[in-house]
Amino acid sequence: MRIVRAEDGIVIDPTGKRPGRGAYLCDNATCWSKAASGDSLAKALKTAFTAADRDTLRHHKAAS
Repeated sequence: MRIVRAEDGIVIDPTGKRPGRGAYLCDNATCWSKAASGDSLAKALKTAFTAADRDTLRHHKAAS
């Protein structure tokens, strides 16, 4: 799944076609949990995650 850095935070991009700096996460819940709690994905997107960004990651995988 592609994650994109947008002006208003991070966005989950299921189509993989949204413009902007992106990074990919596997479909494993562990990957999403690590991405939400760590800094690796934020570094890949060259941004700092807000609490709302981390919640977006946590809730997306929980809803899947």
